[in-house]
Amino acid sequence: METITELRRLASPAPKPQSLAWDGTTLWMGSRATKRIYGIAPQTWTVGDELVAPGTPWGMTAVGKELRVLCGETAEDNRIIRRWVPGQGFDAAWALPCPDDAGSQLGYDGGRLHVSQWYPKKVLTLGADGNVERVIDVPRGICGQVWIEGIIYLVTTDAEETTEYWLTRVDPRGATPVIEDVARIPFQARALAWDGAQFWTNHREQNEIVAFARVE
Repeated sequence: METITELRRLASPAPKPQSLAWDGTTLWMGSRATKRIYGIAPQTWTVGDELVAPGTPWGMTAVGKELRVLCGETAEDNRIIRRWVPGQGFDAAWALPCPDDAGSQLGYDGGRLHVSQWYPKKVLTLGADGNVERVIDVPRGICGQVWIEGIIYLVTTDAEETTEYWLTRVDPRGATPVIEDVARIPFQARALAWDGAQFWTNHREQNEIVAFARVE
C-alpha cells in the first residue's frame, strides 16, 4: 500500500494542533494546548481570526461559513457540539451533547453532522435534534474525518502510540458500507480536512500541519 505524498509541512500557529476544518477560503485549526481556534490563510500561512473555544476543540467541521466544534467541557471533559457564527461568536443557546458523551471528530455531508467515536470505532449520523440516525462501524479507532462528495475519509489507527496510521475510505451509500484503507500515514495524525485540491491533517506532537495529495 502506498504512503501519502506530503505537499506541505508547516509550523502550527499554536502548539498541539488537534482539529481542522475548511470553509472554502480559510483553514481553521483548534489547539488542544490553548483551547483556541485559529483561522489560517493557506497561501500566506498567516492567522486572521482567533477564537476562544468553550472547551478543548477536539473536532471541528464547517457548515457553510459557520463552524461546528466538538468541545470537551467541564472537569469531566464532557463532549458537546457548539455552533460558531462569523461576526457573532459562539451561540450560547445552541448545544448538542454527543451521544454517550463520546466523540472526537466531526464531519458534515451538506445536510447532517457526523460524530466519530475513536475507541468505539464508530461514525454516528445525527439528526437535527442530535438523535442518532445511523451507526457505521469501522475496523480501527478514528482520529480524523471529512466528507467528500458523499464519501467519508477517515484517519484510523489500531494503536495510537505507534506510527501505523491509515487513510481509510468509507462509501456509506449502500445498506452495507464499503470500507477500505487507501494509503498509509507514517505519523500520529489528528484530524482531516479537504480544501478541494488536497487533504490537511495535523502532526500534533510535532506542532505541525501537513497537506497531502488525494489518493485515488
